[in-house]
Amino acid sequence: MDIKTAGSLSLLVSLPTMLVGFYRYSQAEAFHALRRERDLLIWMTVGSIAGAIAGGAMLGWVSAQGLGLLLAVLLFLSAWKVFKH
Repeated sequence: MDIKTAGSLSLLVSLPTMLVGFYRYSQAEAFHALRRERDLLIWMTVGSIAGAIAGGAMLGWVSAQGLGLLLAVLLFLSAWKVFKH
C-alpha cells in the first residue's frame, strides 16, 4: 500500500478512537488538566493544523518515497528530543 493511502487510512481509523477517548475524558471530568496545560494545548493544536495543511499541500508534488523520508526524519528528530532530556 502506498504511503498516501496508508496515511489516510490511519487517520480514518484513529478518528473514532479519538472521539471515544474525548467522550471518556469528558465523563471523568478531567478537563481541569487541560486548563493547567493551556499553552501546551494551544501549541499542539496549532502544530496539528499546520501539519495537516503542509501534508495536504505536499500530496500533489512530493513522491511517496519523499513523504516517507520526511516522516522518518521528523520521527527521528522527535525521538531525539524526547530522549535528550
